[in-house]
Amino acid sequence: MSVGRPPDAEELLHQVARGDEAAFAALYDTMVGRVLGLIRRVLRDPEQAEEVTQEVMVEVWRTAARFDAGRGSASAWILTMAHRRAVDRVRSEQAHTDRTHRVAATETHVPYDEVVEDVTARLEREQVRRCLGQLTSVQREAVTLAYYGGHTYREVAEALATPLPTVKTRMRDGLIRMRDCLGIDLEGRA
Repeated sequence: MSVGRPPDAEELLHQVARGDEAAFAALYDTMVGRVLGLIRRVLRDPEQAEEVTQEVMVEVWRTAARFDAGRGSASAWILTMAHRRAVDRVRSEQAHTDRTHRVAATETHVPYDEVVEDVTARLEREQVRRCLGQLTSVQREAVTLAYYGGHTYREVAEALATPLPTVKTRMRDGLIRMRDCLGIDLEGRA
C-alpha cells in the first residue's frame, strides 16, 4: 500500500482475501453506497435492496480470494456480483408471485373437500397396512420399529438383539417390497 493515499478497492480486496477485517470495513465503507444504489435501481424496494446489499457484502467477504484483477477491477467485480444477486431476487420474487397466482387460481376452481381427503388418507393407511402384512415377520418388525416407533437402525438392532448389518438388510428388503406393493417408482412418485 502506498503512503499518503487511501488504499483503493483492489488493494482492500486483496487484504480482505487474507482475512483482514479492518480492510473489509474500509472496503465496505468504500463500496456499500454504490452497491446499494445499483441494487435499488434493480429492485425498487428499499428494504429488499438493503437485505440484498448485506448479502452481497457478506459474499464479498467470503469470496474475496476468488477476485482476479486480470479480469477487471475490484469495483466491477463487486458491482457485477451485486447486479446478479439483485436480478436473482427479482426472478425469485416473480416466481413466487407466479406460484401464488397459480395456487390461488386452482383453489378458486377446485374446492377443498375434507371428506375426500379423509377417505383418501384412510385408503392410503389401509394400503400401507396391507403391504406391511405382506412382509416377512422379521422385515415387518424392523420396519415398524424404525418408521412407526421412530427408532434408529442401531436402536432397532439393539431392541431385536440382532446385528446391525442384518437389521439394515431386513429394512432394505422390506422397504423394497413395500415400494413394489404400493406402486412407487424409484423416484418416489406414485
